[in-house]
Amino acid sequence: MADSERSTDSLFERIVRREIPADIVYQDDRVTAFRDIRPQAPVHVLIVPNERIPTAADVTDDDEAVLGHLLVVAAQVAEQEGLHKGYRLLVNCKEHGHQEVYHLHVHLLGGRPLGPMLCR
Repeated sequence: MADSERSTDSLFERIVRREIPADIVYQDDRVTAFRDIRPQAPVHVLIVPNERIPTAADVTDDDEAVLGHLLVVAAQVAEQEGLHKGYRLLVNCKEHGHQEVYHLHVHLLGGRPLGPMLCR
C-alpha cells in the first residue's frame, strides 16, 4: 500500500464514523454493514471491520476474532434481508481481484439466482 493510502482514511472508515451518508443496516463496535451504492443484485450489502485492514492479504492472527464476527453478522444481515433461498459472500483482493476500496470488505449478494461464480 502506498504511503498516501496509509495516511488517509478510507471511504469506509468515514462511513463507519458516520461522517458521510450511507444506508447502514447494522453496526456494532467491531463491524458495520451498509448497502452498496452500485448494487449488483437486489440485495447488495458491504460488511466491513470498523478498524481498517487494507486487503485480505493483510489479515493477521490478531484479526481472527473480528473476521469471525464479520461472518456471523453477514448471516444475521442475510436473515434480516430475507435471503432464505441463499446468498453469496465475496471478498475481492488487490488489483487482479478487482478490489476498489482498500479496506477489507465482504459483499453480501442475494435476492435472485446469482448464476456461476466466474465467466470463462
